[in-house]
Amino acid sequence: MITERQKIILETVIREYVTSASPVSSQFLEERYDFGVCPATIRSEMQKLAQEGFLCQPHTSAGRIPTDKGYRFFVNKILENEKIKTRKTSKVEEVLEQEKEDTFKLIFHLSRFLARNSSSLAIIHLFQRELSWKEGWEEILKEPEFEEKDFVSGFSKLLENFEGDSGRISPSSKITIYIGEENPFTRSDGFSIISSRCLFPDNEEGTISLLGPKRMAYKENINLINSVVKLLEQL
Repeated sequence: MITERQKIILETVIREYVTSASPVSSQFLEERYDFGVCPATIRSEMQKLAQEGFLCQPHTSAGRIPTDKGYRFFVNKILENEKIKTRKTSKVEEVLEQEKEDTFKLIFHLSRFLARNSSSLAIIHLFQRELSWKEGWEEILKEPEFEEKDFVSGFSKLLENFEGDSGRISPSSKITIYIGEENPFTRSDGFSIISSRCLFPDNEEGTISLLGPKRMAYKENINLINSVVKLLEQL
């Protein structure tokens, strides 16, 4: 169990790390945020979060990054919040309405929209047609993690396994999220998947998924998928 102050610090570290891709130090937090406590207390709280397994210190860096446990705590709080905001999707709403009679055009526009707004690889899979559509290579390859050859290789393996066995995704319409080591599609712990089953026009079942580095904008991507799924339901 962690305190409210520790929750705030943990969430702040996660948001900063997702944005910067750099370990977050207590000195950085002291200079940028007002937690209402002295610098020594911030350092102490970050140390406790590390001891509890929510943060870790990569290499010899003075900063810390979230662990799988830290991300999971953060994501669970998002999912528990009943007031999740849906993103403004007027552009995609227009496309869905225009292309609802042509599933292939709809998937093309929808996957591009998801990729551009998530900085992830967007995959739409239709079960009955055994069709998958991928968009977002240009966006995702800009992420700093892909500068490492092993990371690229690991992501390729994840994608291969995911496309070959996407039936593992929960049969419910609720969002399924795999973080790091939770991921059943790869042995690497560097990736995350956000996925949801949904209904396309003519009651065609499928999934919408976002794949990317574990350092992803979970709240924004969860809201994005929720918004699109709701729009599809309206069709």
